[in-house]
Amino acid sequence: MIVDSALYRNGTRVPVDCAIQDFEKLRSKATGKDDFVWVGLHEPSETELEDVARAFGLHPLAVEDAYKAHQRPKLERYDDSLFLILKTLWYIDANDAVETGEINLFVGPDFIVSVRHGQGSELHTARNMLEGKESVLTHGPTAVVYAVCDTVVDGYADVIMSLQEDVDEVETSVFSDGRTNDSSRIYTLKRELAEVRRAVLPLREPIRRFAIGEITSVEGDDAPFFRDIQDHLAIAVENVDTMESLLTSAFEAHLAQIQVQQNNDMRKISAGVGLVAAPTLIAGVYGMNFQHMPELGWYLGYPMAVLLMVATSAALWVFFKKSGWL
Repeated sequence: MIVDSALYRNGTRVPVDCAIQDFEKLRSKATGKDDFVWVGLHEPSETELEDVARAFGLHPLAVEDAYKAHQRPKLERYDDSLFLILKTLWYIDANDAVETGEINLFVGPDFIVSVRHGQGSELHTARNMLEGKESVLTHGPTAVVYAVCDTVVDGYADVIMSLQEDVDEVETSVFSDGRTNDSSRIYTLKRELAEVRRAVLPLREPIRRFAIGEITSVEGDDAPFFRDIQDHLAIAVENVDTMESLLTSAFEAHLAQIQVQQNNDMRKISAGVGLVAAPTLIAGVYGMNFQHMPELGWYLGYPMAVLLMVATSAALWVFFKKSGWL
């Protein structure tokens, strides 16, 4: 679907007398030195993407990647244009699930084409923000690249914040007094953190290249903006590493608590068995049918046996209670 297409001149959106899908005519109107066209697509059909590729001369390999999606973040150069892939993230708290999308950017001297897959990180807000900042849009397609990257990385921060809340909940649950079953949730959170890592880590290299001015289209005064994104990415990576370490420690503590609980259960079971075994032993001895057994014909033999069983059980109960087995 074609979301929007527009011509920008001197940082301002210029009205054009052509249809939104007439890309060749739209590009032909970018006659000024700083004019550029921004075309936005969301999960386009193969025909729509071919029309865009024909109008802007996009490389077929990049077009194939943009159509199929599910690529890792990367930055590649094709002739005089760039192809940048970013992974978008959003969090579904009810399922502790991180969902992923993708944004593909084709960046040329006088155009930028954004192809978005998935529901996360819509770009309409970024477009409106840029259109309200004429001084930023005068930087051309580079400004759009910055705005898109900044929007995506801000989305990472929101997802990581939500994950941090869930990690804190797991820590509280693991170290609570009650019995918990946190192993499955810990595994789920570690899997979602791995999803975040696959989006964040590969993006560091493309952003680094923008930040150090390695990309020729990025002017000297544009680099600090990308360095700001680079800092945010570094913070995101550190937070992911920290949460993974905390979850690993929480899982180990959870296993240790399970072992302690099992040991406590075994001690209680053993104590219970001891309380039953002592009277049983006494009853077994006095239940033997020997003719010449002491106290067999004693008048107080039965009360004495019962008293002995009760006293033995009471003594064992006091002993187990003091030792913490009961």
